Amino acid sequence: MMNFSAFSISRFPRILFGSGRINEVPALAAGYGATCLIVTGKQSFVNSPHWATFTNALTDKGMRWLHATVSGEPSPSVVDDAVKQYRHENINVVIAIGGGSVLDAAKAIAGLLPYGNSVMDHLEGVGLNIPYHGPSVPFIAVPTTAGTGSEATKNAVLSVQGPNGFKKSFRDECLIPEYAVIDPDLLETCPKALIAADGMDAFTQLLESFVSSKANPFTDALAWSGINAFKDGFFAAWEGSEPAASHGRAAMAYASLLSGITLAQVGLGSVHGLASPLGAFFPIPHGVVCGTLVSAATAVNINALQSREPQHPALAKYAQVGRLLCGKQELDDSAAQLALITLLAEWADRLELPKLNTYGISETDFPHIVSNSRGNSMLTNPVLLTDEEINSILLERL
Repeated sequence: MMNFSAFSISRFPRILFGSGRINEVPALAAGYGATCLIVTGKQSFVNSPHWATFTNALTDKGMRWLHATVSGEPSPSVVDDAVKQYRHENINVVIAIGGGSVLDAAKAIAGLLPYGNSVMDHLEGVGLNIPYHGPSVPFIAVPTTAGTGSEATKNAVLSVQGPNGFKKSFRDECLIPEYAVIDPDLLETCPKALIAADGMDAFTQLLESFVSSKANPFTDALAWSGINAFKDGFFAAWEGSEPAASHGRAAMAYASLLSGITLAQVGLGSVHGLASPLGAFFPIPHGVVCGTLVSAATAVNINALQSREPQHPALAKYAQVGRLLCGKQELDDSAAQLALITLLAEWADRLELPKLNTYGISETDFPHIVSNSRGNSMLTNPVLLTDEEINSILLERL
């Protein structure tokens, strides 16, 4: 029986989805004024045929454009430096074209351009906790990878890496993009390893939001649609054989978008709770964390629910996902849950996702990681995990 308890839905961007839709961005941008800041990665989009077409179209619209680049995980200093550099350029709209790191950095830059202050004033948990009231400079997000869903969220995730590092969000509804323009053609140049990591990030976000303690019928419908799209397209996109790969990229672009929408509404779970300290303390890509931990985390969640909350609706949802992904509708809940755990472990091996020790992580690091894992994502895990249970997730993939 569907649960119709009270829930709330935050706004999300106006969404343009489909092949070639990046060509509509210059006209959208021109509607905001005469000057735009384009934020990209250092190479992939700039070195593609799309770059000249895109910038020429902006010029044809009478727009003056400036260009900033972001390399790797964005830090507060990257955002602050960009705000300082472009603060007095009368930027009317910020356009981000890139992966999740580019979108997150641009989102924060757009938020702070009108004011010129440091993002550390607002960064949750490590900043000065000064409320952000907006408004932001209008922001258009154009993802070129399928993983983070940042085009649909209010979060700008920033990090400082090292033993005392952090990975935290500048978070406010004023930061939600005006437009999310999803053009699957832009995924065509993604290398295989990036498709694997980003795809597992999107899947993990869909699964964790589907079983979230705040899940509701609205987000369940979106998460389920995204999981179906992931099943339909992920391995076709990863294997890269046309024409199946083209369909797979579209399916993954859609799945990633929905993962961003659902995580923004109901939160995530233990994998993303651990991803924050792991990504802050060690040079491990976010998508690798998701793909390498999701099987172990799912097993721990299911075992904890079975022992402490055997009637919890998340157990039936895990089974539902297991039957779908394994293509075995005849399985009972217990068998379907086990099949899901086994399949996710097989995927990690098939995709050659590294284990944690590849990045210099050892068991002696676990207490520091676990003690820093109880952020917002862990709060919406379907069951409250003990430190020992969180530790066991790490140990399984060491």
